[in-house]
Amino acid sequence: MEGITEGVTNLNITAAADSGNNKKNRIQVSNTKKPLFFYVNLAKRYMQQHNEVELSALGMAIATVVTIAEILKNNGLAVEKKITTSTVDMREETGGRPVPKAKIEILLGKTEKFDELMAAAAAQEAADAEEQS
Repeated sequence: MEGITEGVTNLNITAAADSGNNKKNRIQVSNTKKPLFFYVNLAKRYMQQHNEVELSALGMAIATVVTIAEILKNNGLAVEKKITTSTVDMREETGGRPVPKAKIEILLGKTEKFDELMAAAAAQEAADAEEQS
């Protein structure tokens, strides 16, 4: 009996570790907590580290996620890899009935010019900082 319990515990740890590695590049966007360009800059950093980023949102925040993706695409930094839409049942309060909410997940990857554009932007920021001092 002890061997079975040990196996199940190890299985859970492995599954948790695998799912954790899979979501390191996910940004869950809210349209009330942070400004738009916080998420744009965060997505740029995630793409530098992981080569791709997954933007995720529920309900009213979907418009914010689409805007972030479009800003990154229009600046030549990202390309769409995958867009997934679904509905999820959310409970407004404990014991309340489930309310369906729209969900979107947009997977963006780096463009070929990503590193070049980021280096140019960093050089421009450094030049602007030097002018001010």
